[in-house]
Amino acid sequence: MRLRPPQSLRRYLLAWIVAPIALFVVVDTVSLYRRALQSINLAYDRSLLASARSIGELLQLQGSELKVEVPYAALEIFEASNKARMYYRIDGFEGQFLSGFEDLPRYRGRIPQQTAYPALVDFYDVQFRGETVRMAALYQPVASAEARGMALVQVAETLEVREKLAREILLDTLLRQALLITVVALVTWTVVTRALRPVESLRRQLLSRSAEDLSPLQAGAAPRELRPMVTALNDLMQRLQRLVGHQLRFVRDASHQLRTPLAVLKIQVQNGQSGHAGGAETLQAIGQTVDRAIALANQMLALAKVEQVHGEGQSEPLDLAEVVSEVALELSPLIAEKQLDFELDARPATVQAHHWMLRELSRNLLHNAIRESPPGGMLQVVVAAGASTVRLLVRDSGPGIGAAQREHLFEPFHTAHPNSGSGLGLTICREICQALGARIELLNRSEQGRVAGLDAVVVFPGGATATRVPGSQ
Repeated sequence: MRLRPPQSLRRYLLAWIVAPIALFVVVDTVSLYRRALQSINLAYDRSLLASARSIGELLQLQGSELKVEVPYAALEIFEASNKARMYYRIDGFEGQFLSGFEDLPRYRGRIPQQTAYPALVDFYDVQFRGETVRMAALYQPVASAEARGMALVQVAETLEVREKLAREILLDTLLRQALLITVVALVTWTVVTRALRPVESLRRQLLSRSAEDLSPLQAGAAPRELRPMVTALNDLMQRLQRLVGHQLRFVRDASHQLRTPLAVLKIQVQNGQSGHAGGAETLQAIGQTVDRAIALANQMLALAKVEQVHGEGQSEPLDLAEVVSEVALELSPLIAEKQLDFELDARPATVQAHHWMLRELSRNLLHNAIRESPPGGMLQVVVAAGASTVRLLVRDSGPGIGAAQREHLFEPFHTAHPNSGSGLGLTICREICQALGARIELLNRSEQGRVAGLDAVVVFPGGATATRVPGSQ
């Protein structure tokens, strides 16, 4: 597939501004030229009419016979220049030829009922001696005591003068219109160039920055139309800054947190090699350290994956009850190991989310609840759909959260179980909730004046197909 080359905004604006004006100018030029031709023909037709009348006044009746003598000087004074030639023809009452050029085509048309002249005259173009001439046909009344009638006087003129004048008018008009289009194009180019200066300024501002500089752009004197683009760029800068900061924190925390289990693992290996500890004990200790390192690495990769999956923006309608049921089945060996009184009340409830995010959120909350609950304790998971929200409740029977621990509740690597936890589970839950537009709360549950456990509550924006559970909030 061939990609279209990038289009120049300056040329695009210039084309769409100048092209309509040029089209209008062309149409206007044609209209002006036609009106000029009409004016030229009207003026020279008047001259032809005057010539025909002048000849008609020379007609005389001698008895009942029509006579005429037309000296050439009578026509010469009506010639527009020495380049134009004039011809005439006079026909009597009965159509007989009287004088002039006998080969000039005789008028056989009908005089228009309405003309611009107070005379019985018609104007038309005709071919004569191999060229086009303009003809005026005038019916001239002639009367005497013995007879009266209408004589036909025809006067023709070649078109050299008219055509020359029309060409001069056309060339003058084209020159003026071309000058107008040139001025419009120059003004448009200048205005567009000045209008694009803020864009060029933003481009230079971006190019002059270092790769680490993600600070907001300065709008400065940018016009109102460009401010939404600057705002969008600044929003992109903030998102990139957050993403880069997340990656930097991940690299920093990974290097810091993985250093400890690797150092412990090295000491354990050294102890095994020196013989200070038994082989079985050393292998068991090494296995536990490796398990903690693997768990930490998996949690850190999950935390990094939250931002990656959120950036892909490929969410879909999912049944939260189905996802929670899958996670509960996956963790059922841990539930059975502690012999917990487990209750799952999951009604169909649709949320717009990523499948991996929902699984990771549910798994972390349920895993924490299993770990905190004492053997034989109570563990309850509830999925309920309200009018406009979907609610996930994970209820354990553990010791709850102390005041000192609550201050660092969602901070990474803060945990009450340093030997078995990484301190990233709740951090992952918070990041997932922020990505999904959900809200998470951890609330101590009191019974008879003492803490009876912890309620982890996640409230999602509800989907259109969510099924409401009776009595849910």
